[in-house]
Amino acid sequence: MTKTWHRPTLWLARVMAALTLVALGGLLFDGRVLQGSPVWLKPLKFALSLTLYSATLSWMLSLAHKGKRWTSGLGTTIAAIMFADVGMIVVQAARGTFSHYNTSQDFWNVLTQNMFKYTIPVMFLANVALAVVLSFQKLRDRQTTWGVRTGLYLAVLGMASGYLMAGQGKRATTTDATGHEIVLRGGNTVGAPDGGEHMPVTAWSTTGGDLRIPHFFGMHGLQVMILVAFAVTALALSERARVRLVGVAAAGYTGTFALLTWQAMRGEPLVHPSTLTLVLFAGLVALVAAGVAWTVTLEKATPAPVRLPVRPR
Repeated sequence: MTKTWHRPTLWLARVMAALTLVALGGLLFDGRVLQGSPVWLKPLKFALSLTLYSATLSWMLSLAHKGKRWTSGLGTTIAAIMFADVGMIVVQAARGTFSHYNTSQDFWNVLTQNMFKYTIPVMFLANVALAVVLSFQKLRDRQTTWGVRTGLYLAVLGMASGYLMAGQGKRATTTDATGHEIVLRGGNTVGAPDGGEHMPVTAWSTTGGDLRIPHFFGMHGLQVMILVAFAVTALALSERARVRLVGVAAAGYTGTFALLTWQAMRGEPLVHPSTLTLVLFAGLVALVAAGVAWTVTLEKATPAPVRLPVRPR
């Protein structure tokens, strides 16, 4: 089944799956920590995330569409950059130091920061270009087409939100796993120091807003929207109604992404939402439910097309 999939992104998915096992081994056998989290937690999260993301890109690029040479090249560029950048994250974890926001001037860290500085914008623009090219294509049925389109733009939004972390003016002095003093510029947490009390597994802050949450949520909108498209295909509805449901889901997902970003920027923890956040979320859920109900009602009110019998000649 995967013979027609885009090979570089499929290869990357396999490498990231293997790295997941390596990082799990690091969690089991390497007790070093950075700001209260195991040094191998970040490589594990990146490996899991990119296994899903690159496998989805590989499948998506296998769909029949115009300009395959261009989209294949963009996919290869994305795969190469992801491989190189995650490789540096693994190197920094093995060294027991920070891969992000690190201002140290040793060789490996300077190499890492320069790679991030120049490759991440290229990867971001490659994803934007891919989203634009596929916006004008029909990929299989209409609901799948719109699932891919909206998912790609959600992924781009999620990637763009990563610049909010690097753009924070905060500076902090801490120590790495080897005891060396490190100055960090930028950070994940708003309204609280990085490395404070956090959720298990994800390590998202429970005392401040965490910008990694909308970053993660947005990036994986691609997988969610494609799954939504697959799900509505199984419903006994017209194609127009299925497309509407995909649109409702995309609007709800975008609204949730915006709400998570706003919540994080206000310094509010995900697990301790304010009354205003809860009210806005409830309103968002109500709007999505209304959109689904409207789609179903409209479908029932629309008479089925009359098919005239074909007279034999």
